[in-house]
Amino acid sequence: MAEMRRRAAVWPLLVGVAALAGCTAAGIAALSLADALTATGLPDPGPVTTLGLPFVRAAGEIAAALAVGSFLFAAFLVPPQDNGVLDAGGYRALRLGTVATGVWAVCAALLVPLTISDVSGQPLSAHLDPVRLWSLASLINVATAWRWTALLAAAVMLASLPVLRWSPTPLLLAGSLVTLVPLGLTGHSSAGGSHDLATNSLLIHLVAAGVWAGGLLMLLVHVIRGGEHAGLAARRFSTLALWCFAAMGFSGVVNALVRVVPADLLSTGYGRLVIAKVVALCLLGVAGWRQRRTGVIALQADPASRGVLIRLAAIEAAVFGLTFGIAVGLGRTPPPPPPILNPSIPEVAIGYDFEGPPTVARVVFDWRFDLIFGTAAVVFAGLYLAGMLRLRRRGDSWPRGRTISWLLGCAVLLFATSSGVGRYMPAMFSMHMAAHMLLSMLVPVLLVLGAPVSLALRALPPADPPGMREWLLAALHSRLSRFLTNPVVATVLFVGGFYGLYLGGIFDAAAGSHIGHLLMNVHFLLSGYLFYWVVIGVDPTPRPIPPLAKVAVVFASLPLHAFFGVVLMSTRDVLGESFYRSLHLDWHTDLLGDQRLGGGIAWAAGEFPLVIVMIALLVQWTRSDERTARRLDRAADRDDDAELAAYNAMLAELARRDTSPRG
Repeated sequence: MAEMRRRAAVWPLLVGVAALAGCTAAGIAALSLADALTATGLPDPGPVTTLGLPFVRAAGEIAAALAVGSFLFAAFLVPPQDNGVLDAGGYRALRLGTVATGVWAVCAALLVPLTISDVSGQPLSAHLDPVRLWSLASLINVATAWRWTALLAAAVMLASLPVLRWSPTPLLLAGSLVTLVPLGLTGHSSAGGSHDLATNSLLIHLVAAGVWAGGLLMLLVHVIRGGEHAGLAARRFSTLALWCFAAMGFSGVVNALVRVVPADLLSTGYGRLVIAKVVALCLLGVAGWRQRRTGVIALQADPASRGVLIRLAAIEAAVFGLTFGIAVGLGRTPPPPPPILNPSIPEVAIGYDFEGPPTVARVVFDWRFDLIFGTAAVVFAGLYLAGMLRLRRRGDSWPRGRTISWLLGCAVLLFATSSGVGRYMPAMFSMHMAAHMLLSMLVPVLLVLGAPVSLALRALPPADPPGMREWLLAALHSRLSRFLTNPVVATVLFVGGFYGLYLGGIFDAAAGSHIGHLLMNVHFLLSGYLFYWVVIGVDPTPRPIPPLAKVAVVFASLPLHAFFGVVLMSTRDVLGESFYRSLHLDWHTDLLGDQRLGGGIAWAAGEFPLVIVMIALLVQWTRSDERTARRLDRAADRDDDAELAAYNAMLAELARRDTSPRG
């Protein structure tokens, strides 16, 4: 009976948090309605839209966060059974994630007509025809984003239905995080000056908020239900929540500074909402700190002591509901006038302006920090050094060359995305190609030679229940990893991406999109890392191949890469021409010449990494022969050269047969 009461309390709690978020958002939207209508010059579409849109969005975002937290819980917070099947707590979390993604998909679908009604200033009833709705959604960016969100969430929901084992749950977590991406491409952050910084910071903010809020809700549900491994889940989530708090604080400050100057914080409604959101984040931080000091410790000491954690987590959940509502209401409130009232065309299209054509000084010194890739470079370097120091404190050694290689890779990643190369990359094809070559040819080579997986496997302690080391081993031996490390697959993804992106029309569609450049950079980095991991990787791969086969793979890819550069230099069709001309940069008018320069960079840029690759292969081949020789010597010492004696006996027998008389 007590178990039934605990389970019955879960759904009112979750619905209550979603309703709190929705009502908060709708209330703020109602208060700022007059200012919003004045700013847009549109008629009032009616209360169904003006109140329904923020309510559905805020409630849907709570569902999205719950989906992320549920899949996170099943994947990493509670262990599966020994046979790989999810245990009871993981399975319940998985099923809750399925329901949450379904609700998120429905809310996103409802937001398509609500958005069209809001943008057009017409009542919702005028936009319920499916055919007309579909055509209008293609013309409005925000409606298109919600349509994609609905489709992605529905796909994740359907993919989660047949899952019973642990192995697919990390992929479901990744899919649920992808459903948040369209949110980062809409609203105030996607337009105006510095929208590159605003969009990047919002994406970080959304992921951190989804993991933190969703993980908290799922942990609260699990503890209320009396699930097993509650202490382990609370300890793991507490560490993750601390990182999410730091990420939310950092990204939130950056995003706010893009839109609001300090003088507007108290004098405008938008600024006061920013202050309210900061206060809510501080309350969440205090509650999380209190949870670590009391609730988590009490639960680990006595699994039956759940009251403190439940009370604090319930308060946190309520504050999260208010925070999500404030965030949605903030998006419905007109921001203060921008400091620059007449931004230039590049500021509107890219997010910032250029002082002139790229020179050596501007490329080297004119930096604009990339919040995603620049932060990743710093974090990667820090984690690697932390792992190396852990080995040193334990008395183990780690090759200095690997450390230097990894840090150089992180430095080149930072330079390619945050220096003048990254600054000019969206506006010039030649600079885009220079960044492409650095991200796909040089950075992966240096990172792969750093052997990060081997370092992690040595630095991370074995855990029971399974922890980070065991998750890494499971990923290395998964079917997906075996498929991706097939030399043919890795080569097709690496080289085929060049042709598909630039000659398949994708670049023309993505050149003017910030998310397009983000996805291209991710593809360059991951496909390059995968390819070079297969051919020169120090880390073990699921499909080991001999050095001679690695040399063959490298030389097989060279003609394809060189031919791609020749095609770019010889074609007369300008890639991304409409976008580049729309920037109206008076110092950048010879687009075809710039493209040919980019083709030359693509053709020549592979030479230097190729030298590193061939040296690495030669060293690995030599060391492989030395290891084989040492292994044979050890075997000979053990059996007193039995193999050599057998070989000599065979030769003696052959000689005896040759010299014996034949009858």
